[in-house]
Amino acid sequence: MNGPTSTFVRACGLSELEEDTPKRVELDGTPVSVVQTEGEVFAIHDICSHANVSLSEGEVEDCQIECWLHGSSFDLRTGKPSGLPATRPVPVYPVKIEGDDVLVSLNQES
Repeated sequence: MNGPTSTFVRACGLSELEEDTPKRVELDGTPVSVVQTEGEVFAIHDICSHANVSLSEGEVEDCQIECWLHGSSFDLRTGKPSGLPATRPVPVYPVKIEGDDVLVSLNQES
């Protein structure tokens, strides 16, 4: 498949988001954590790459989301872990804002 296949779906309303408070949504069966922080909105896969737990239950600080179970943090922009025990990144997804709608594409940016 070549060409742009990005399809954005509504994840939530911008007014539903609280600063630095992750919101868990499910898009086509994929768990996604939507986070508004530092004036931007990010979408990151909601399952930690180290342990099968929800990242949206963790804390957000300095554009990082922390896994509440073992303390690994992931960059909301890249999905890369910034500390052990996680060593693998988690997917991040493109976000568009249209009015009050937060739209997310499950097609990953490469």
